[in-house]
Amino acid sequence: MLNNRYFHEVSTTPVTMGKVVAVCGMPGSGKGEFAKIIANQDVPVRSMGDMVRAEVSLRGLDPSPNIFGEVAADLRAIHGEEVLAVRLADEVDSLLLTHAVVLIEGMRGTAEFEIFSNRWQVDFSSMAIVASKDIRFTRTQSRGRSEDGDYSQFEIREKREAGWGLIDLINTADFTIKNESSLEDLTYQSQSWLSGLQKNDFGTLI
Repeated sequence: MLNNRYFHEVSTTPVTMGKVVAVCGMPGSGKGEFAKIIANQDVPVRSMGDMVRAEVSLRGLDPSPNIFGEVAADLRAIHGEEVLAVRLADEVDSLLLTHAVVLIEGMRGTAEFEIFSNRWQVDFSSMAIVASKDIRFTRTQSRGRSEDGDYSQFEIREKREAGWGLIDLINTADFTIKNESSLEDLTYQSQSWLSGLQKNDFGTLI
């Protein structure tokens, strides 16, 4: 189900400047699948999770389930809660020179939201991908990522990301997609949303 609670407030003026959308969601909600669908529509996607994975590799650490969260927390402790957003922002600005829409996958903290919203202001919006906890855990067990572990590790990750402000980001997102059905359903919802964003006329999706 695509939540259009903000669509009626969006201007129908054609897009004249690039738009930046940051995607948030709890582990296993489908952020990555959403990003793949949007990327297949020729929209550049930058993943904040990939930045953490690159840092793990740079430090030469073993990619165990706990290490990714520990490195993400360490980066925030040393450089500030907004560290990943600051590192990413200039690259996004460069992409906006040649693309109408840029997607940031994996926004997890309110500090990151503040960096993005202050930087791009009215040209920035957020998307939340949501699903039940049971569905999300089942997905993490089947996708084969190094950062996914058993249920206790899943719970630890949930609490850690909630502590960064993720739940608040989900609850206040400009757009919401409920992803509890098939990949085909997610694809339909995602493509419909993108079409509305590109037209800047979300009234057509109500």
